[in-house]
Formats: sequence, C-alpha cells, structure tokens
Amino acid sequence: MILRFTFTNIMKIFKIHTKQKLPISVDEAWSFLSNPKNLKTITPSEMNFNIIDCDFKKVYPGQIIIYIVTPILNIPIKWVTEITHVVDKKYFVDEQRFGPYELWHHKHFIREIEGGIEMEDIIHYKIPFGPLGVLANYLFVQKKLGSIFVYRRKKLIELFGDLK
Repeated sequence: MILRFTFTNIMKIFKIHTKQKLPISVDEAWSFLSNPKNLKTITPSEMNFNIIDCDFKKVYPGQIIIYIVTPILNIPIKWVTEITHVVDKKYFVDEQRFGPYELWHHKHFIREIEGGIEMEDIIHYKIPFGPLGVLANYLFVQKKLGSIFVYRRKKLIELFGDLK
C-alpha cells in the first residue's frame, strides 16, 4: 500500500502585529532601532543571539545581517536577513534570505505622537513543512515569537520609559 501526502494547497501565512508607545523623540527612536548592534539588547538572552557578519552601519537597502540564534532546545540556527526598504526616520523592512522560516517579512514603523513616538511592527511569516509547520506554529512557534516581543516591549520600557 502506498500513502501519498499532498501539501501544495496549504499556504498558511501567519501575522504578528504589535504597537508600543515610548516617551522619546523620533530621532532617538530611529537612532536606536536602526542600529543592528541594538538587536542583541532587545532579544532575550536565552536566544543566544549573536551577529556573525554585518557592517554595523545604520540600516540601508541591501544591508545583510548574518546571525545565529538558538530558539529551541539550544540548537543553533543561522539566519540571514536583508534590509530591503528604508525611509529615514519612518520605517524599514527586513526579510529573511536564509533561515528557519519559509517566509519572514518584518516591517518596522516609527511615527511621532503626542509625548513621544509609536512603534509598530508587522511581521508576516510562514513555516516550512506544510501542515506540520502549521501545527508547530500553534504548538510552540507563535508562543516563542510572542515571548520575544513581550521581552522586547519590557526592555524598551526599561531603556526609554513608558508612554501610556
């Protein structure tokens, strides 16, 4: 008996959307968020985030950032990101070129509001392996990503304060 599995019609793309207000200027927010060195600061230490190649200039289109993370079971994963779009002091986009996701598209927006700025992150991602990837997302990936953004929120409040 032959079993056949077809995954070609499965195309589940997931989305994360966060907003955070900080009592800082657009210039201060942009200076911090557009500097690749600060990625480690806003990533939980248990991820063992390490940039292994980057020119460490502020983000620009075409910039490549290569890093290693250990998101699950302390297994190191190499991740290659390209900055694809930048509008100074407004937004930038990073896209995974190689790494754990089939799709990773992350938009970072900054806008001035009364008393500070509002940061907005919109991430679209797809996990490989068809229905198994969808199941993995529901079982642990979305929880892990959620915990990373909760950490990031707390760390930014710790660094810059909170604007309610």
